[in-house]
Amino acid sequence: MCRTLLERGYLKATEGNISVRVPGYDRFAVTPSNYDYAKMRPEDICILDFDGSVVADAGGAGLPPTVESGLHAAVYRERPDVHAVVHTHQPYASALAFLRRPIPALTDEQVRFLGREVAIIDYAPAGTSFLAKNVEKRLGSSANAFIIANHGILAVGTDPDRAIFNIALLEKVCLAYLLALTTETGKVYTIPTAIREIALTKLKSDQKRIAAQVEQFVPVDRAAVREPLPSADAVAERVRTAPAADRPGPSAADGADAARLGYAISEYPDVEAVMRRMKALTGQPIRGLRHDALLDVLAWFDAKCGASKELTDRAKARIPGGVQHNLAFNYPFPLAIDRAEGAHLTDRDGNVYIDFLQAGGPTILGSNYGPVNEKVAEVIRESGPVTGLFHEYELKLAESINRYLPHIEMYRSLGSGTEAVMAAVRAARVKTGKHMVIKVGGAYHGWSDSMVYGLRVPGTFRMNAKGIPFGATAGTRESFPHDVGQLRRKLIENRARGGTAAVIVEPLGPESGTRPAPRDYNARVRELCDEFGALLIFDEVVTGFRVGMGGAAGYFGVTPDLTVLGKAVAGGYPMAGGVGGSAEIMSVFGSGLDGKNGAHVLVGGTLSANPLSCAAGHFAIEEMARTNAPVVAGAAGDRLARGLQRLIEHYGLPYVAYNQGSIVHLQSSGVMLLDMRNPVKLLKENKPRKHLMEQLGAAYAAHGIITLAGSRLYTSMADTDEVIDDALERFDRVFALIEGV
Repeated sequence: MCRTLLERGYLKATEGNISVRVPGYDRFAVTPSNYDYAKMRPEDICILDFDGSVVADAGGAGLPPTVESGLHAAVYRERPDVHAVVHTHQPYASALAFLRRPIPALTDEQVRFLGREVAIIDYAPAGTSFLAKNVEKRLGSSANAFIIANHGILAVGTDPDRAIFNIALLEKVCLAYLLALTTETGKVYTIPTAIREIALTKLKSDQKRIAAQVEQFVPVDRAAVREPLPSADAVAERVRTAPAADRPGPSAADGADAARLGYAISEYPDVEAVMRRMKALTGQPIRGLRHDALLDVLAWFDAKCGASKELTDRAKARIPGGVQHNLAFNYPFPLAIDRAEGAHLTDRDGNVYIDFLQAGGPTILGSNYGPVNEKVAEVIRESGPVTGLFHEYELKLAESINRYLPHIEMYRSLGSGTEAVMAAVRAARVKTGKHMVIKVGGAYHGWSDSMVYGLRVPGTFRMNAKGIPFGATAGTRESFPHDVGQLRRKLIENRARGGTAAVIVEPLGPESGTRPAPRDYNARVRELCDEFGALLIFDEVVTGFRVGMGGAAGYFGVTPDLTVLGKAVAGGYPMAGGVGGSAEIMSVFGSGLDGKNGAHVLVGGTLSANPLSCAAGHFAIEEMARTNAPVVAGAAGDRLARGLQRLIEHYGLPYVAYNQGSIVHLQSSGVMLLDMRNPVKLLKENKPRKHLMEQLGAAYAAHGIITLAGSRLYTSMADTDEVIDDALERFDRVFALIEGV
């Protein structure tokens, strides 16, 4: 700023002083006293708090700040929309300072950026508290420029560029006004009052928007930001060199191996702090890409992804929407992937990406993991992918699951997580003799008729239930995320409807922890289920083995009655679903046609428990245990999340980054935090916030990073420190393109 103002002639050597707000903190950076700005270095800048006191631990060269620091502090205290302040003694404005003559509304441009008039601030000696108080008295207006009597001028802006613009506009207006006064004294005309007020309305709107950003901003933990980044490489090396006693062995199925291996979550998020930052994010205007940057991103897709576009355009003629799964959709168009290996994907055009989608979460070992592929190939060479009859690996998979999740005494393999949830709900109804089911609003439990209820947005009930009869959801209720009191009320209400068969939860919170569950939430739900005679169902489609070999149940120390598994169960192969629990409850799935082996709840499928998938699941689970992939992937998630926090801090963005092990959340729009408790806000902001998330997802892809909808990132054992650091450099380049940075 100083160099720009020097070049334009607004500063002469040490004349004037400049400051910039430090985003998220009651501090500002200001120029040192009596210093040649042409020679100034970054370390010469002074950091002060809003009382005008120097912050001792801010580093720098220890130079004294400008004597006008009190003036700058007064501006930041009174005007949250102001991010930059310029005080100069430029010649034409100074002439009016000597005349003590305010500038009326001469043009609509002047009013639009500077205010109704450029008012006179009463004289007081330079550098005194009296002058700061005189400035403070005038700041209540919407004006962005002032003339200080017998001194100079003061201009403020919503960002440094705007402050410099306001200085230039003020000098232009001062020159024109002085010429008009000397040419035709008393005959200077102003713009019509109506035009002046229209222009001023726009100015006030902008100031209100920026003020909201400042007031809602919640700073990240600076101590955490300064810590060295965690190392996934170090964790992997500890696993590799661990003594034999610390590795999985032929132990009984008592969960000892899972406990020995530990969990991916090194430190559970401070849920209260995360939700406070989330609330701040949704409470202010969105911060997305600059328009020119967005155009560059779209141009990259057009220039570099032509083969993907051609292929997916053809697909629209044969596939509804052009893709078979929502995960595959990317803005502005889907990418066609040819190769996947470890931490990277390669598309049809040869572009290579760091893969934080990881197929939606199942590939904890990394994509296309060779050791598992080779063993699966051996099984398929012998039996083919399916026989229709019993195969040894059905048992081996169930035994592997029981070994690490001992509360799953029996396991039934199915085709997907959706099928497994359907089966779990059906089993709960048979076992309890009740029919009501309660889910947490916003959670995703697949697309079965009864579970497409309160989907993604809490409080929306049947909003997404197109094509589903009312009777199909008549037995489903939703409770607001993590509101234990409301859950209790729902359980009481259901007594009159025949009782609650089950409460189903995602243990980390809805949408894989997008609304992170408080640490004790699952334990409290367990207590309520016991009190009301309902079964507790853990949907561990994402968390099963990703949180650790003991799953979320082991991590939280809470035993559910039924557990739904998916994704990681087959290591990325098909048949990513199943349900398990105690032998007593699972007996309802007894096989046979005579009905003697339990209630015989009808579930199944020709390809359920096929040799290919069961072998893949068995080998993947044992390989995850051997390498302790969940914990290594969790360390990579720690490194990525901490690095993203540093970038958010560096750029002063309102974004929120946190992780639960290898599940990393990067919230830029907060669209997933909108709900029906504020329906007007939901209806007004849902689309623009969703579109922002899509645009940032496109920007990440254009910089070589694939995410889940631009807001969730799964790490794997393949994500070394080098991969994570490479990704952080790419995120750095994207964040530099954000509006207002």
